[in-house]
Amino acid sequence: MKEMVQPGQGSCPFEFNFEPATFKVGDLVSYRVPERFGEMPFVGTLLAVYDDYVEISPNDPNDPDRRMKGTRHSRPVVTAKEALD
Repeated sequence: MKEMVQPGQGSCPFEFNFEPATFKVGDLVSYRVPERFGEMPFVGTLLAVYDDYVEISPNDPNDPDRRMKGTRHSRPVVTAKEALD
């Protein structure tokens, strides 16, 4: 994410965990929805961590209980159905 900041404009305001082996509840992650948005980054909070997937909150104030299933990768992948339905 830091490479997305323009030179001279400071650093990324978020501290992300990009290490799937150390994921824990409460970590901020940069997730993506490649089916619809390519590599565009989204910010989410891990709500649950399992051996082969994670549950992410998109931090939507209009739907605070929303949970999305994502892959357990350095930048989790969420399907368009999970993200947009």
